[in-house]
Order: sequence, then C-alpha cells, then structure tokens
Amino acid sequence: MITTLIPDSLFDGERLHIQQPISFKDGKIIAMDTVKKAKEYRLNGLLTAGFIDTQVNGGGGKLFNQQPELSTLSSMVEAHSRFGTTAMLPTLITDEITKTKQAADAISTAIAQKVPGVLGIHFEGPHISAVKKGIHHQDKIRPITEQELELYCRDDLGIKLITLAPEAVDVSRIKTLIEHQVIVSLGHSNASFDQVNLALNAGATGFTHLFNAMSPLNSRSPNMLGAALLDPKSWCGLILDGHHVHPACAQIAYQIKTEGKLMLVTDSMSTIGSTQSQFHFDGHDIELTQDKLTSQTGQLAGSALNMIAAVNNATSMLGAPASQALNMASAYPAEFLGLQKQRGSIKIGNVADLLLLNDSPSTTRVHVKHAWISGSQVF
Repeated sequence: MITTLIPDSLFDGERLHIQQPISFKDGKIIAMDTVKKAKEYRLNGLLTAGFIDTQVNGGGGKLFNQQPELSTLSSMVEAHSRFGTTAMLPTLITDEITKTKQAADAISTAIAQKVPGVLGIHFEGPHISAVKKGIHHQDKIRPITEQELELYCRDDLGIKLITLAPEAVDVSRIKTLIEHQVIVSLGHSNASFDQVNLALNAGATGFTHLFNAMSPLNSRSPNMLGAALLDPKSWCGLILDGHHVHPACAQIAYQIKTEGKLMLVTDSMSTIGSTQSQFHFDGHDIELTQDKLTSQTGQLAGSALNMIAAVNNATSMLGAPASQALNMASAYPAEFLGLQKQRGSIKIGNVADLLLLNDSPSTTRVHVKHAWISGSQVF
C-alpha cells in the first residue's frame, strides 16, 4: 500500500516546504507529491527526517552490555523512537571478549532479521587509554588481539564503528580495520597531537564525545581536542546535555569545527524511556538525579539525554538555526556513516524514517508527536 502524508510543513534537509506531500511504499519514499490510490493523511506539525544516534548504550530499562540480546535491541529502539531516534548503533562499552562476541552475534541476528532501527554496532573500547577510561573497567582495557580483529572485521554486522585510543592501537591495525569497512573513531585517549594525526592519516574519521575522555587543548600541546577541532574531514560527536560539556565550550566547537562535521549523540544509558532511576553497571552504582547520571564516585556515567532534547539544546545553547540543529541529528550522522543516499534527509529513494514534530522549531522547545521507521509508524 502507498501512504501519503501531507504535513503543515516539511523540512527535507535543505529547504522548508509548506503542505508538501510525501508518499512512501515498502519502507521507501517514492514521491514528493500525491499519488493515486494512496492512503492519505493530513498532519499538524513539521515533518522531518528521523534522527540517527551513533552512541546508544541502552534504553527502556535495559543496557546492551548487561543483556546483549535481540530483545534488548528491540527495547532500545522502541524507547528511543519516542524521542526521535529512528536509527542507531547500539553501543558496547569495554567488556570481556565473550561479551563482545555475544553482542556481535545479537547484532548479526538483528541485521539478518532486518530489525527496524538497528544499523550495526559501536564497539566503544576496550582498546583505550586507562588514563582516560571514564567508567570503563580498568581490568578489561587491553591491546587488540587477532581474535578481536577478526571479530571486528566480520561482514554480518551492518555498519561497524569502533572507538579506540590511537596510542593503544598501531597504525597498521587501524588501516586493517578500515580496509574491512570498520569506521574508526578516536576517543578515551591521552594521545598527543602527532599521534592523533597519524591515526587520521591512516583513515580514522571520527571523534567520540568531543571534550570528554580525551587529552585537552592547551597552549603548547593541542593534543586530541586540538586535532579534532582543526581537522576539516572528520566528524565529532557531541553530548549536548549541559553536563558533559559546558555550553560555552560547545559553542567554541560549533564555531570552529567545519560545518556539517559536528553531530549530536546521546551516549544514553538504560533510563531512557523507562521509570528507572538507579542501576548497577560493572562495579558502579549509578543514580539519575534530575537529568544527570553519576556513579558513586561522582563521575558522569553515560547520559540521560534523548535526541530531541539534544536538538532543542543545539538551538538554545549553541544558537544553531533550527535547520542545522535537525541536521546535526540526522543528515550529519548519516554522512559520517556513509548513509547519506539512504537516510538523514527526505528525498525520493531514501528510507521512510520520519518524524512529526509539534511545530516548526524556532524559539520554543519542540517534541516528537509521531515517528515512522521504514514507513511503519512506531510512535
């Protein structure tokens, strides 16, 4: 069946249209006009592309590390879709290799079964710096092995993203990962400016949660932060919750980083879409206080951020135009993942991952009224 939506307004990733029809069938956008014999719906609000989150640790009361199963992935997608995320990379935090394999197998099953919303997997560690480990377990941080390299190079995992510290992984290993279609992001690292640039020259294209868990910029040592801000080709994920990065620092990054290369991520834990206010993770008792997750040590422990809140924060904290705030959650991560011809914007041939927002974003905070994944309404 063909479905046609006619919203009050539509943002296609480049332009705002008034009462622009969009038609889709079998999960794909087939026309940007009305189609005969289509089931037609008129919508009050702004229709825009669904959000893509490249760093999602959990949701719906479940953590991927604790339950690396198909049911966990479905719970995560359902929870985050309420807040605009229609595609994600479930993220495994540093863990034992047995858990890493379980997570990979769960993702493989999800990809084979075409579970809506699951694009692939993000391995955040374990090949990181102990100095910049955050809440990652010290005893599980380790050099990359042949067994792990083989696991990352599997071709049944969809999109593969790995966060590593360039001082912990040889450049030749980075090149091998990239040759096997693994996207390499740099983070949880105390690397020097030169070490970072060697990794970038080897093909790394991302930086994980800019500012957090990385060697800072100072007058004589630009380090990882300086390299990330200067490099015009790489993408930087930004946790824009007001806790992980001071709004002024986020504004500096927004003004310096090449346009289109700063993208929103949540780094969210299991509390999203649930009533959960505390949980245990890998030796840490983590508590939610208002909109902030901290362990008993006082460390930030992931986030309680959802994607529509991050978009609203991009307009309020960064002063970003509404169009750019939306693209920071959709078009830019799609480009980072090499999916710009499939997702991240509304155009013929793209997957019908769509959101209806309550109004045209301007000075007020907006919310998600409805979400569609591959043409099926999920919220």
